[in-house]
Amino acid sequence: MAFELPDLPYAHDALAAHGMSLETLEYHHDLHHKAYVDNGNKLIAGTEWETKSLEDIITGTYDEDAVAQNGIFNNASQHWNHMQFWEMMGVGNSALPSELEAAIKDNFGSVNEFKSQFSAAGAGQFGAGWCWLVKESDGSLRVTKTENGVNPLCFGQTALLGCDVWEHSYYIDFRNKRPAYLTNFLENLVNWENVASRM
Repeated sequence: MAFELPDLPYAHDALAAHGMSLETLEYHHDLHHKAYVDNGNKLIAGTEWETKSLEDIITGTYDEDAVAQNGIFNNASQHWNHMQFWEMMGVGNSALPSELEAAIKDNFGSVNEFKSQFSAAGAGQFGAGWCWLVKESDGSLRVTKTENGVNPLCFGQTALLGCDVWEHSYYIDFRNKRPAYLTNFLENLVNWENVASRM
């Protein structure tokens, strides 16, 4: 099925007071995300993937043995990643719903320990990529990181929270201070209600 660029679930300037500027969202959503949509549509046209769901395209084109993933995967996966990313953020910092807070404490010992592991995964991802809070098939929660556009779908995991650590996600607002961007993301940008809904 054709990829479509979704509207942001908030105005482009809605997150500015929380550390993600209008300029960042204009570049990130309107240019970078749109490029994944446009390029992905060109690449799947006339192929077996043209009528498949986005998730099927991602899992069907991912190659765990490849040094570099193919173009269809890269654009499809980054399109999916960004659709989740926009929804995982919100205006104002929602409190952790009790079910999510309990699950985090059960799996990490404390909310602070989870945040520490999540930030470390993002800061430690060499080059472009993502850090994630995922739910495994056995119901346990884990912090992971992936390179480039690879995402939890590739490993049969459920993405609860993801943070884009490609430079275009933070360089306008934080320059090369990726750890500060990650701290701000967790403290000021995450829509925890959305995260909990993915449980």
